[in-house]
Amino acid sequence: MDAYDEGSRARHLPDGPDGSLPEGPASAGPTPDSTPSIGQESIGQESTDQESVPQRPASQAPTAQAPDAQASAPDPQAPTADPPVPTPTGIASLPLRSQVVAALALAVVAVVACVHLGMVFLHVAPSNTVTKQHGRAIDDWIYPEFEQNWKLFAPNPLQQNIDVQVRAQVRGADGAITETGWYDLSALDGAAIDGNLLPSHTQQNELRRAWDFYIGTHDNENRPVGLRGDLSQRYLRRIVVLRLDREGAGDKGAVVESVQVRSRTTNVPPPKWSEEKVSDTPVLRELPWWTVPEEDVTDARTEASAG
Repeated sequence: MDAYDEGSRARHLPDGPDGSLPEGPASAGPTPDSTPSIGQESIGQESTDQESVPQRPASQAPTAQAPDAQASAPDPQAPTADPPVPTPTGIASLPLRSQVVAALALAVVAVVACVHLGMVFLHVAPSNTVTKQHGRAIDDWIYPEFEQNWKLFAPNPLQQNIDVQVRAQVRGADGAITETGWYDLSALDGAAIDGNLLPSHTQQNELRRAWDFYIGTHDNENRPVGLRGDLSQRYLRRIVVLRLDREGAGDKGAVVESVQVRSRTTNVPPPKWSEEKVSDTPVLRELPWWTVPEEDVTDARTEASAG
C-alpha cells in the first residue's frame, strides 16, 4: 500500500475516525458526472462575470459615433454668440452733429417744396377765399419764374411766330444822343439755341416769358391792367437793357438813355393738305419809349461782367 501510495499521484482524502470516508458536501469526492473540466470552469466563470454586470435596456445601449459627429454636435449648455450688428448707412453713419444739420436741411427743403406746391395749386385753382385774401402774395411767389398756363393743351394752340425787337437811344462819350437800329432779340436767342444740345433755360424762355407777362398785364393801348402791370414793364425793360449791353449798342462808353420794344407776329403757314387760309403779313405792335433808370444800366453791366 505504501509503495502504491507513494507511486500514485492521486490525492488522498483524510480518513474518518473509523477509516471510512467523511460524509457531506465538503468531503464528497469528485464524481465522473460532477467533476468539471478546465473548459467548463472557464465558461462558468465567464457566465458568472456576465451575470454580475448589470445589463442596459436596448434603448439605452451606447451607440458608437464618429469623432467628427461628436465634435460638430452643439453643446446645449454652451453660451450662444450674439448676431453681428449691421453697419449703419446713410445719415445714420454720420456724426451726431452732422445728422442734426442734415435733418434740418431736409426739413427746410420739405417745407419749401410744400409751400411751392401749395402756391402753384392756389394759382391755377379757381377763385376762392384764400386767393381773394392772399392773391398778392401768391402772385409775388409765382411771377415771373413759375407762371403756369395751359396753352399746350388748348383746343387751338398757338400758331404764330412772335419776334421781340428793341431799339435804343444812347448817349455817347461826347454827349450826343443817337438812335440805334432794331435788334431782333428773338432771332439772337434762336441762333444761340440752334445746334446747342443743352441750351439754357434763359436762352429758350426768358425773353418769351417776359413778353407774355407784359401782354397779359396790359390792354391793347399798352395800359396796365391789375397790380402787376408796373412789375411786368420793369421786368421786360431790364431784360432788353441787358441784351443791348451784351450787343454793345452804340459806341464804346455809350450809355442807354431810353428803349422801345416792339413785337413782330407772323402766322405759321398751314400744311399743304389743309384748306385753311391765313394771312402771311406780319403784324407789328410797338410800345412807347421807356426811360432807362441809372440802376438798370448799372445792373445790366454788373450781370454782363459776371457772365
